[in-house]
Amino acid sequence: MSAATQALGWPIAQVATALHEGAFSSEALTEAALDRARDRQPTLNAFIALRADEALAQARACDLERARGQWRGPLHGIPLAHKDCFERESAPMTVGSRVLDAQPGRRTATVLGRLAAAGAVDLGPLQLNEMVAGPTGQNPHFGDCGNSADPSRISGGSSSGSGTAVGGGLVFGSLGSDTGGSIRLPGSMNGLFALKPTYGRVSRAGCFPRAFSLDCVGPLARTAEDCALLLQAVAGADPADPSAAAIGVPDYARLLATQAAGTRVAALDMAVPLDPQVERAYANLVAAASARYGARAARPFELAGACNAMADIISKVEAATLHGGWMRERPQRYSQAVYSRTEPGLHVPAVRYLEAINARAAILREFLAGPLADADVLLCPTVPIPVPTREEADMEAGGKVFGVVARLTALTRPFSYLGLPVLSMPMGRDANGMPMGVQLVGRPFGEARLLALAQTLAADIAWHGPFQGEAA
Repeated sequence: MSAATQALGWPIAQVATALHEGAFSSEALTEAALDRARDRQPTLNAFIALRADEALAQARACDLERARGQWRGPLHGIPLAHKDCFERESAPMTVGSRVLDAQPGRRTATVLGRLAAAGAVDLGPLQLNEMVAGPTGQNPHFGDCGNSADPSRISGGSSSGSGTAVGGGLVFGSLGSDTGGSIRLPGSMNGLFALKPTYGRVSRAGCFPRAFSLDCVGPLARTAEDCALLLQAVAGADPADPSAAAIGVPDYARLLATQAAGTRVAALDMAVPLDPQVERAYANLVAAASARYGARAARPFELAGACNAMADIISKVEAATLHGGWMRERPQRYSQAVYSRTEPGLHVPAVRYLEAINARAAILREFLAGPLADADVLLCPTVPIPVPTREEADMEAGGKVFGVVARLTALTRPFSYLGLPVLSMPMGRDANGMPMGVQLVGRPFGEARLLALAQTLAADIAWHGPFQGEAA
């Protein structure tokens, strides 16, 4: 096994050091990643397309810069890949759908441009649920995306390829989008650290929307530090996105060593029934947090169900506003799952939508004054059930789509409505060896604390990802 192939299992900081010291080239590392992606594509189906020539050209340019003494930082020469909902200039974007005829992009999404400026290599667009709408990774148009630990099980969605590609060691990190759990669900199901930032922390310019009032862009990675490095590169204000907050970007990686100290941690009961395996793993995680941080039960939050319902209203109405014309002109191009989840938004009264929008600020204040009043970080499982098989979670089966979505997103969607930062991290494995995740919920723009706490808790529970301590 070559040094570059072995390095596919390392964290980004370790690979960056090796690249900087010349242990191997970015071209060799990128070729190794491409080889692995090609080898596992038939079983995982993580990529929409591998753009090998472009990726290798980027890697060679990174190597030339390094030879001249130019170094852009820890992402210089690192192979990444991203959900196919981000525009790339002159390259088609499918959004996992056949509704729109693929046209060359007219611009590059801000976040992809920022990663390129940091020196990252882009292997190509990743799989996703059609139109960024679904929690499973199922896609009737491009084929289902399998879980990196067991391809017969769902990968989570809608950033399915992101979870599978990072969990399977095909790339070191990925960007996804999250409207009601679409970063956190594949993160949890593939044993990753997956961050939905505060609404407005990361630009969405050039990112295909599901619901503008809820959508967030964020990273999926194999360690908290890797997640911090990716967030560092993409966060910040953007003239192309008026909703991107003009707030300074901390040095997230540097703050990993200090931000967890003194954190007040509490366990939040969302009144959602948990599978016994999830409940046991969560209890162990809470015990670890209690031992170090004195974690206790958070104040109850009676409006969690209302948050879920109002997030659903916003998502359906805003999606229907975007898709209404296409649904009338070419309904046959939609999967039944996406059509049936979007069409009801055409019938929601405007007053119901505006009530959901208007109540948001007041409910957020109540949440900050309630469960978060005596805590800096709240704990809550990411998914209440073990990772199901693709057959069990088939959204195209008659009458199943709404039940599948409700079961998988019950614990993630309320925090999207509140706009808070949430980091899903691994908390153990179920009897099938599949990962289970826990959400760390923070205050607005509290991402640094979440990342630092996740790094500490991962060490406390001795979490070992698929490649930690071994060759990939």
